[in-house]
Order: sequence, then structure tokens, then C-alpha cells
Amino acid sequence: MTASFFFGYGSLVNHSTHSYENAHPARLNGWRRQWCHTDLRPIAFLTAVPDDSCAIDGIIAHVPGDDWEALDAREFAYTRMLSTPNVTHPITDPIEIAVYTARHDIGLPADMRHPILLSYLDVVVQGYLHEFGEQGVADFFATTTGWDAPILHDRTDPQYPRHRVLTKDETALVDHHLAALDAKYTS
Repeated sequence: MTASFFFGYGSLVNHSTHSYENAHPARLNGWRRQWCHTDLRPIAFLTAVPDDSCAIDGIIAHVPGDDWEALDAREFAYTRMLSTPNVTHPITDPIEIAVYTARHDIGLPADMRHPILLSYLDVVVQGYLHEFGEQGVADFFATTTGWDAPILHDRTDPQYPRHRVLTKDETALVDHHLAALDAKYTS
């Protein structure tokens, strides 16, 4: 029997934000990350978009009982797509892997940018640091587009529901990469 897995490339890389088991590092080939802006959410969120020249690291994890309902609810602004052949992973048993991508009919015009929650970005970067090390964090920033969106500095009053407290070094790492991008902040 083929088990169902998902490929996580944002906050799901941070194991402390979910209870999905049998998680493994993986790579999605032919895709990149992008900040998405939509009326469905007041803030920007990450999506995966096809890009033959790119590959992104993330995790795959088993969907217990092949029940997608809870994960679909968490990822409500996305479409779930089967992506098994594009994912490199260590599992030898047959599995099917889905990736969530933002619906194409919901995007806002390029001149309307929602802010990126710093508390969300902190969670994502912490996950990449723990899973892939500092090079994984650098790769996350390099394989993500849309950094022209403003960063909402909400660390002291986090808006992201699954926010985590970062160490001083983790905070400095996030801030370093945002400075290298010449990120613009808003409050």
C-alpha cells in the first residue's frame, strides 16, 4: 500500500509547529518559493511555484491515516498537488507526495503587497537552521522570491499563531539575511 506524505517548504519544516511523524529532509526539484499576496490573508505567505531552474529543500512527513482534512484546513489558501516524481527523499517504500501551492486565481496585482510577518519568517528560518544548518538558511533566502514586500516587525507582539521564541543567534541570523536583502520594515 502506498502511504501519503506532504512536502513542507515553509513553517512545516519547523517540527515544533506540527505533530506529523516520519518526517525526513527532502528536495523538491523544478520549483522555487515565492511570497504570495492575496485577499484570502492579510499577510504574505509562502507558496511553491514551478521553476525548472530551481530546487528547494524542505521536509516530507506522513499524513496519518492518509487523512488530509486537518492539513488541508491548515493550508486553506492552497491547492494540494501530487508531486511524487519531483521529490528526492530517503524513503524506499512506495509513497505519494503532495505539495501545496497557492491557487492561481487569488493573487493581488504586483503593486499591492501584504507584509511578511517577521514572527512567521522567524519560525521558518528556525526550522531550516535546525534541519539544514546555516547553509540551508542561506539556500532558503536564495530560492525564495518576493522579498520586495515589507517586513512587519512583530517579534515583541507576534501575530503568527505558531510563533516560537528564537535564541539570540537565531534572531541575528534572520536579521543578517534580511539586511543582506535590504529588506524594508513596517510596523
